[in-house]
Amino acid sequence: MNLNRRKFMKISGITTAGSFVIPPLFNSCGKVRLSDNAESYLSHFEVTREMLNKVISAAMEKGADYADLFFEHTLNNTSGLEDGKVNRAYSNIAYGVGIRVLKGDQTGYAYSENISEEAMLKAAGTAANIADNSSGFSPARIHEYTPPGFYPVITSWEETSIKDKIPFIQRMNDNIFAADHRVSKVNVYLGDTTSYILFYNSDGLLTWDYRPLVFLAGICIMEDKGKIENFFVGRSYRIGSELLTNELIDGLSSEVVNKTSMLFTAGKPKAGEMEVVLGAGESGILLHEAMGHAFEADFNRKNLSIFSDQMGKKIAEDFVNIVDDGTIPGNRGSLNFDDEGNPTKKTILVNNGLLTSYLHDRISANHYRVDPTGNGRRESFRHIPMPRMRTTYMENGPCKKEEIIASVKNGVFVESFSNGEVNIGQGDFTFFVKFGYIIENGKLAKPIKDINIIGNGPQALADIVMAADDLAINNGVWTCGKNGQGAPVSMGIPTVKIKKLTVGGINA
Repeated sequence: MNLNRRKFMKISGITTAGSFVIPPLFNSCGKVRLSDNAESYLSHFEVTREMLNKVISAAMEKGADYADLFFEHTLNNTSGLEDGKVNRAYSNIAYGVGIRVLKGDQTGYAYSENISEEAMLKAAGTAANIADNSSGFSPARIHEYTPPGFYPVITSWEETSIKDKIPFIQRMNDNIFAADHRVSKVNVYLGDTTSYILFYNSDGLLTWDYRPLVFLAGICIMEDKGKIENFFVGRSYRIGSELLTNELIDGLSSEVVNKTSMLFTAGKPKAGEMEVVLGAGESGILLHEAMGHAFEADFNRKNLSIFSDQMGKKIAEDFVNIVDDGTIPGNRGSLNFDDEGNPTKKTILVNNGLLTSYLHDRISANHYRVDPTGNGRRESFRHIPMPRMRTTYMENGPCKKEEIIASVKNGVFVESFSNGEVNIGQGDFTFFVKFGYIIENGKLAKPIKDINIIGNGPQALADIVMAADDLAINNGVWTCGKNGQGAPVSMGIPTVKIKKLTVGGINA
């Protein structure tokens, strides 16, 4: 987001405690002239380049290989509707700096919610203790990385008041109640987050980012003849408040009412091993959990992943191509750069069935002697970065959806998921399917609900025997958990057929 100094200070000044101290522009001889954006972010966090270099030098003073500073100022707002009224709203501000020091593959980390020079030097000294050989360090010449701009924002969330949001929340509630007399309860949630990020490292890299994030979610609960059903819908993007339109609200309202209504007629299939067709879009959760985590390089570097010795080997059919992409405009999982300052990109993990890359942060990239893939991510300045997915999906295959369904004599078509559990080491998984259909003689038959599918991720990947040309990226409210940290992600998949999974149902 490109802001001139005056506009930047107007927007950010109202959310930051205390007065702003604007450092002078550095135009003297021997100093690199910084861009207006760089100067604005330095002003936002009330730091100077001299302070950055002093703190980095303190972090490197005991002989570290590398150090970085991750400044964050995040504003979060959430509103909720229940019992027909918007009856809850809260805001939160996170502000501080994380200081990371690397020595080999070991990490020293400290953070401070106080960005005074004294506090940062103290934190840097703590993180520096990961190393133990004092050596001289001379700060590198500063060089900027200008973010590419993957987040289209017309109207920022800082400029959008709760009064602007309430009509859309209320409209969704009213739509759902009006659509079906069986609706007994509606919950609607709207949350927006704006993060200002400033990054600097011991290589002299200076960069910054303005990260918007919004989610809108609704839960419909229906009751019919003593039977209760519920369904959840949600959307999330990195975009401004122009996201909120009547068209979006009306579409989500219809979707959640229709899906909830269908659950009243849904049953369960007979249990056992059978062909499973994954519907396009949301079924990407299986790709993310059962396969994607096993591609994260820290698991492979530590020989915890079943793919640790599979690089360059065939792990799927020739038509299978799997990607992790951080560059999709407005996508929940996209980033202008990762939380280590590395540019994000489209990383091809599986190419024509061959494993071609892991997902790397700085540590794993150094270990494998490859370039980082832009997957070093952290929950906040209070956490260390690690290899994490962004938007993980399988590309289109050669078939049609109808062709895939027609090829199944006895199986299930799964469409919506609610949760799952995965063993990263062996790849064994269990997923809970909220909604789908039985497939009988090549046709979708009775709706099904609340079943488990059980299998092994690498084996399921190898058992994908058909893939359609209908790839859909699911823009749901997905948050990936790993080592106690949460990160916003997205996923997608075309319609695919797996030749054998265990399906839980009746007579199990």
